[in-house]
Amino acid sequence: MRLAFGDCVFDSGLRELVRSGAPIHLTPKALRLLELLLENRPRPVSKQEFRDVVWPATAVAEGSLANLVFEVRTALGDDPLKPRFVRTVHGFGYAFCGEAREDATRPPTLRLPPPFRIVGPQGEFGLEEGENLIGRDPDCAVCFRSATVSRQHARIVIRGGEVLVEDLGSKNGTFLCGVRIDRPTPLKDGDALQLGSIRATFRTIDPASSTDSFPLSLKGH
Repeated sequence: MRLAFGDCVFDSGLRELVRSGAPIHLTPKALRLLELLLENRPRPVSKQEFRDVVWPATAVAEGSLANLVFEVRTALGDDPLKPRFVRTVHGFGYAFCGEAREDATRPPTLRLPPPFRIVGPQGEFGLEEGENLIGRDPDCAVCFRSATVSRQHARIVIRGGEVLVEDLGSKNGTFLCGVRIDRPTPLKDGDALQLGSIRATFRTIDPASSTDSFPLSLKGH
């Protein structure tokens, strides 16, 4: 499904939202919520249906859905008081109220891998420009399923080619090349990371010169 509405284009296959020609970051759950709204437009989607689809078999706080709707509205530039896209159906749920059409333009099929990645015991994870959370929470960009890893354990921030790793107050600490870090610290190719009992390696690649294929886990794609 690839739909255009307002100055936005949503592509369910690429798990991507583009606004005014620029990619807009949304968490995986926010992308799924937007997809559910578009799939059912203009039918309102109940709060229970959102919970069943976005948080299957999971008990969630009442405010979790509202926070997710706020994230989607912010990404779309929508005003809840004068909604163009997402309207509140009081006492029931939410509905997509905008005009959406199939978008005939297709993006290039070749997508180069990100130049930075984390290699760990549970696979390889591409790192995008900006903040990449690491933890056992499934919404983290790098998800390590281990009881020794905090839900949001650390983060890697990429800005203009500079890469920094920072511990987020985790219980078991974040170690870089065997040394526990307590402030944002630069990363370079081949650096060893340890989060709880999980050992991983930070790697950089040159997408323009690499023709090898490798398994890459991109959150939200």
